Amino acid sequence: MSVIAVHAIITPKPEHVNDVQTEMLNMVRASRQEEGNLRYDLLREEKDGTVRFHVQERYRDREATQAHRDSAHYQAYRAKAGEWFASAPEVTVLEEIDVA
Repeated sequence: MSVIAVHAIITPKPEHVNDVQTEMLNMVRASRQEEGNLRYDLLREEKDGTVRFHVQERYRDREATQAHRDSAHYQAYRAKAGEWFASAPEVTVLEEIDVA
């Protein structure tokens, strides 16, 4: 089984930047407690007046990745934050081959 890395880019509507950041900080705390989570980092990018959040995640395996998506805190976040996004989150799921 390979470790799974996930990179997500979230672009909130300008009026919801603080809402998304607050909820994402809650996601960070809860996700880091998941049994199969190895890493969950939140980064903020500001460019040309647009704020984007980058989430870098690592999971023990695909089952742990799915457990994260099925978790109550993830489901609650998606239900609450969906209207706050300027566009759908860009999510890339990667299987690690050789990572230091």
